[in-house]
Amino acid sequence: MQTASTNIGERTGRSQELSDSKRGPVIGGHLGNKSICDISWLLNIPRSTVSGIITKWKQLGTTATQPPSGRPRHMTGQGQRMLKRTVRRSRQLSAESIAKDLQTWCGLQMSPTTVRRELHGMGFHGRAAASKPSITKCNAKRRMPWCKARRHWTL
Repeated sequence: MQTASTNIGERTGRSQELSDSKRGPVIGGHLGNKSICDISWLLNIPRSTVSGIITKWKQLGTTATQPPSGRPRHMTGQGQRMLKRTVRRSRQLSAESIAKDLQTWCGLQMSPTTVRRELHGMGFHGRAAASKPSITKCNAKRRMPWCKARRHWTL
């Protein structure tokens, strides 16, 4: 004979979602005037999960999983790997040329701005080397006596 604590299932981790078949008994227990602790103990589900299910049921009238907020990502994992491989192969490519390469290889239609954003998220940053102006012959002649006069300066 199965007990109530074994027929629902084991404790779930943070990343797992409770199925609809496991949420129904929680609402049934709540409607049967059971406390959150009793429902948690009977169904072997954490108290915070039971409380969350009941709160969602009171607010929305349903326990169904809601769609995630925000826009879905444009680039898939395969596209990100291709982008990383392309950049590592040649680090001096422009974002426009990388976007064109991705379109021809993967069929991903994306703007150069999206390419830059993805590269920034991967840890690639576009930086120009600091330019040091070259010293002219005339300026070198003027600097040499100035430097020799101050060679033994101390703070």
